[in-house]
Amino acid sequence: MATIVFTELEGWEEPYLKDKLPGHELRLLSHPPTAADWLALAEAEVVSPFIYTYLKTDELERLPKLKFIATRSTGFDHIDVAAAKSRGVAVANVPFYGENTVAEHTWALILALSRKILQSYERTERGNFQIDESLRGFDLKEKTLGVIGCGHIGQHVVRIAKAFEMNVLVFDAKPNPALAQELGFTYVSLDTLLKEADVITLHAPYMPATHHLLNAENMKLIKKGAVLVNTARGGLVDTQALVKALENGTLSGAGLDVLEEECNIREEGEVLSPEFHKSCDLKTLIADHVLLSRDDVIITPHNAFNSKEAIVRILDTTVANIQAYLVGKPQNVVSAQ
Repeated sequence: MATIVFTELEGWEEPYLKDKLPGHELRLLSHPPTAADWLALAEAEVVSPFIYTYLKTDELERLPKLKFIATRSTGFDHIDVAAAKSRGVAVANVPFYGENTVAEHTWALILALSRKILQSYERTERGNFQIDESLRGFDLKEKTLGVIGCGHIGQHVVRIAKAFEMNVLVFDAKPNPALAQELGFTYVSLDTLLKEADVITLHAPYMPATHHLLNAENMKLIKKGAVLVNTARGGLVDTQALVKALENGTLSGAGLDVLEEECNIREEGEVLSPEFHKSCDLKTLIADHVLLSRDDVIITPHNAFNSKEAIVRILDTTVANIQAYLVGKPQNVVSAQ
């Protein structure tokens, strides 16, 4: 029997974990531990933190029996991996949990734009069932989808596009010819993608090199009337250039799950944490955002990752990581003993 500590849990997660890890002593906290909490948890062999639970040198020194850290996140900046390794503590993460989830939300936005779902709903809510040109959408079949970034999420987006019988162009910093052949898409330059795509969707990571990947200069290349979807990071798109492209008709619409003005979100699940909302008030940040008032823009609140299944996958992967460690075969390890 192992003593296993979980921190920053939602209420529903506690019975779920008790059911998945019978026979072990579970210590379940709804908050990031304080120094006093760590002293009371000194018997822990396994700790499963979320991103506001810091496991740095001071915390590790308070856990003399600790052997395994199973963070319920993809990122692990909240853990001093080098210090853990020096103490013989392995660290594992949840490498993937929402690739299909984010891809499906991407397509929800694409379909809402292509078939004017929001405008149709708002009209019928007012009791107006008149159909006219203002509600006329466009078919996706035989249109060209431009995917910027073809990692795990981008690949799911491509697979769905093929079901719609779309042509797919991809821009990616690391082309994979075998993948292109398997999924049936073509690698092109970013400029070519912008010129030819009817629908543009972003799935690239945000870093200094990708800041304003779409900007005032290259957005002039966009095929007139195209739509843009961003479920990745707001900073990939220059907001002022986006507004201008909508105003001059270069873009006929945009679907945005992320905005440039958001706080620095390290991990999608972070937006569900009470700790996040103590320091970041998204409502205030975007209250006066010009994009909110546009009929040709759909904005969702960084919710693309947030499905029941994706959240459960985080727990299931974490449980599997812990079970694998307990039988001597740790998995998803970012730093081994």
